[in-house]
This record gives sequence, structure tokens and C-alpha cells, in this order.
Amino acid sequence: MGFWDRYVVPPLISCACSSKPIMKQREKIVPEAEGVVLELGCGSGTNFGYYDLDKVTRLHALEPAEGMLRRAAQALEAQDLSGLAERTQFHAAGAEDVPLEDASVDTVMITFVLCTIPKWRQALEEARRVLKPGGRVLFSEHGLAPDPDVARWQHRVEPVWKRLAGGCHLTRSTPDMLDTCGFRVGQQDAMYLPGTPRIAGYAVWGSARVA
Repeated sequence: MGFWDRYVVPPLISCACSSKPIMKQREKIVPEAEGVVLELGCGSGTNFGYYDLDKVTRLHALEPAEGMLRRAAQALEAQDLSGLAERTQFHAAGAEDVPLEDASVDTVMITFVLCTIPKWRQALEEARRVLKPGGRVLFSEHGLAPDPDVARWQHRVEPVWKRLAGGCHLTRSTPDMLDTCGFRVGQQDAMYLPGTPRIAGYAVWGSARVA
């Protein structure tokens, strides 16, 4: 891992993923989590303040980057989330190899992370494995825009974008990815995020269950 990926990317991603438009998206979806929750790629803990403690009994916060894990642990203290802290277990692991038992999770939380996971199919298969019967995936992601002009620019810019933004893809479609891995998307909404370049600002959010 070079200087850019070690020292520049983590604060850059933390800043981008905590912008006002993205935090508004988190506010829409995170409070719906219930029961035992697995959060894929918790990053610096930007979702933590939105969990409803009347619903969440346990939070498994998964994150492969040590620097991000430190930031996430600090976020629990900085935001005075003692009620959540005592229910949270951090896992230094990637989403492709979740260290939990089969059918042990009620909710899988996926927010602005599928764009960066290298082996996303394996990650979603793991999500399906750990979900209890009737469990849900809650997601909010950015990705491939429906407008042809925007999509063309996304494809043009993506090779450079990935190198600068920690592997972030602009052209992935979360609903299609979930469908490919055996999920059925139910509730779904989409919009271009305000104040965000259109190539990076097409957001889709909603929920899915195992088909």
C-alpha cells in the first residue's frame, strides 16, 4: 500500500462519505435496521448516529482498513453513543469473508461501500449466507446513472476515478448486483444528489430480501 492509499485516501473517503447529501441518504435508510445488524464497510462510523437503539440489539461493524476502524471506534466516543457502543463488535475483515455464522443476522446494512468492494459478488453471497430467513438488506449506494450522457462520462472517467478514490466504481448498479446474487429488491428510490457532480451523484436506496 503506497502513501496515497495509506494516508490520503482514508480521510478523503471519510470526508466525501460524510458530506451533507450523503448523510441525508444515511438518515433515510439506517434507522430502518433492526435486530442483529451487520454493517458492511462501516468506514469511519458515519452511520452510527442514525441507528435506532429501540430496534437494534447488536451491531457487527465490519471494516478491513485498520485506519478506518480506529476512526469508527473514536466516532462512538465522540458522538457519545454509549448505548450503541456496548452493543457493537468491530471486525477487522472484508465483506467477502464475513466472520459470522449462517443465518445469524436480521439486517445487513450496505451504504456507499459496494462501489469499492473488489469481489462484490462474493460479498453479497456472504450477506445472503448470514441473513436469517425473512431478513433484509438495506442499501443506499451511488452508481450507474440512467441518463445516457451521464453514463458515458461515468465510463470515461471511471479508470482514473478508481485510482484516486480507493477503488470506487462509478458504473455499478446496486439493484442489478443484488438481483444477480439472489435477492429481490422491494422498496426502491433514486435521485441525483444535490450539490454533487452527476457522474458521482446518482443514488439508489431501498431494501431487498432473499428471492
